[in-house]
Amino acid sequence: MNVLQYMLQNRVEVLELTGEHLWLVGISTLLAVLVGVPLGILIARRQWLNKPILGTANIVQTIPSLALFGFLLPAPWIGERADRLVILALMLYALLPLIRNTYTGIRGVDPAVVEAARGMGMTENQVLWQVQLPLAASVILAGVRVAVVLSVGVATIAAAIGAGGLGEYIFRGLAMVNNQLILAGAIPAAGLALLADVGLGWVERRISPKTAG
Repeated sequence: MNVLQYMLQNRVEVLELTGEHLWLVGISTLLAVLVGVPLGILIARRQWLNKPILGTANIVQTIPSLALFGFLLPAPWIGERADRLVILALMLYALLPLIRNTYTGIRGVDPAVVEAARGMGMTENQVLWQVQLPLAASVILAGVRVAVVLSVGVATIAAAIGAGGLGEYIFRGLAMVNNQLILAGAIPAAGLALLADVGLGWVERRISPKTAG
């Protein structure tokens, strides 16, 4: 029996695990956007916070996923349920590209455009929401794209602590030395990452500012 046949015969379970995987990635990415984008805006406006915030996000990226799960396990409420722990870990991993791209996007807006907006009487908040963020949207979305693809991959480790997802097949296959089971988890996970990358890349190109030429 090949991998495709196995996946078709167990399509209900495959779809269920795929749904769990998408839920973990979706919730964690949403939380990361809600935290990362404001932090990116903050360091774009307060340069002295750049190094401590980006430095902390960089440190989190260097921690292996299983080690991070171990660090978070004693946390009250978070450590009580595996899915909460995984969502928090995925959110922390996704912060760096979001913070960095938000900062880069805002700082990359042409200073002449910003000055023109201020000259028209706009407040700093109006400049941010009506000028800088719209012009930086494609760069910020590029950060979301990286964060989603990263989260899809890291979420496969969630099965190691019983949080479900497509990693269930991978770990089950490793325990049984069964390549079909491993591929039954790895192929859909790779497909999700590829779809997220292509889909968000298309949206990113659509909202990129068009340059006259």
